[in-house]
Amino acid sequence: MKIAVIGTGYVGLVTGTCFSETGNNVTCVDIDINKVNKLSNGQITIFEPGLEKLFLRNLKEGRLHFTTSIAEAIEQAQVVFLALPTPPGEDGSADLSYIIGVAKQLGTLIKPTDYKVIIDKSTVPVGTAEKVKAAILSTATENIEQAFDVVSNPEFLREGVAVDDFMKPDRVVIGTQSDKAIKIMNDLYAPFVRQGNPIIFMDEKSAELTKYAANSFLAVKISFMNEIAQLCERLGADVDMVRRGIGSDERIGKRFLFPGIGYGGSCFPKDVKALGKSSHEVNYDFKILDAVMEVNELQKLHLLPKIEKYFNNQLKGKHFAIWGLAFKPNTDDIREAPAFYMIDALLKQGATVSAFDPEAMPNSKEVLGDKIKFSDSPYDALQNADALIIATEWNEFRTPDFTQVASLLHNKLIFDGRNLFDLQQMKELGFYYESVGRKTIN
Repeated sequence: MKIAVIGTGYVGLVTGTCFSETGNNVTCVDIDINKVNKLSNGQITIFEPGLEKLFLRNLKEGRLHFTTSIAEAIEQAQVVFLALPTPPGEDGSADLSYIIGVAKQLGTLIKPTDYKVIIDKSTVPVGTAEKVKAAILSTATENIEQAFDVVSNPEFLREGVAVDDFMKPDRVVIGTQSDKAIKIMNDLYAPFVRQGNPIIFMDEKSAELTKYAANSFLAVKISFMNEIAQLCERLGADVDMVRRGIGSDERIGKRFLFPGIGYGGSCFPKDVKALGKSSHEVNYDFKILDAVMEVNELQKLHLLPKIEKYFNNQLKGKHFAIWGLAFKPNTDDIREAPAFYMIDALLKQGATVSAFDPEAMPNSKEVLGDKIKFSDSPYDALQNADALIIATEWNEFRTPDFTQVASLLHNKLIFDGRNLFDLQQMKELGFYYESVGRKTIN
């Protein structure tokens, strides 16, 4: 099948590459000519485990192409994915200007005799499929109403395991009421669900809401556990034990129950805000979502009062090492990353910071410039530091050389926002150790 993917960001590049891996001929479009040139020359532009191997193989085999021309990409394409950014506006609503702008271009290019399925792959508010259809028709110079269908096909890709999520999805959600589109979409996704996981067909609005509902529910689970962690610290309970106790209940499940210093990334913050905004627009007060957003904002700085207390509110002149800048491990995505909230708070109080992250340093340097020192290794970041702060749970941080850590720090002092280390081990090693929802080791 010939496929066009408009947008080569995180979703677009993963989508295009994975579809080419199953034998489709895929052309990806981006307005950034430098980015298109890099991709065409085999230089991948995002970090995602497992993606580069598939990307290079399909580029070499001639199944994956890149261009700046929408007209060129869709000319022979039967399926057109819109994988465009939908950034949050100041009021939390999703900005659809990129999607609507491309839809209007499509209206001038679609021919009455050349049927195409236009697919919203981006996370979009309920009712977007109707807006995309109207935008396409608004610029058409011929009668093309029967020449296309707009389908909602939300992505459920987790950064860090996106290739596996795409190639072996738990489910595929497709919103359309067109028999012709259903047949094409079923054929397109059949190779990915051979083990029996479902392709779930529904109307467009239900599909659009499904994505927001899924991400918002997961954000609720995370925030609930962060609230439980706060309670554990005040009552003297251990959040790890509580997590194990409730996670074994099959009605609740084990996933997304790890407390920490809040969620970040491109999806959860934006999607929770957008669903909240959509609720307000139809005069429904979605109280849980408002609480989730408030809890998450507070949780990002959960460690700060502990740090301030230890140093008697005298952070000026102190130097802190931070391990982890990405919002989660196995990605270079720093959007809404809790580490940046912590860095900003420390700098405002006159402290200095050195940081290390295995993948997110280039993106972080673009944002922070010379405000902090970027280190060559986790241990380099510890040089002359008064304390270590852990902000991202990269695997390489889980079993460090604690003897070396202790020798490099001014104090054997760790503030762990991801609960990486065992409390008994920290006690035996003589560290002052603060984590989330567990007792202080001193």
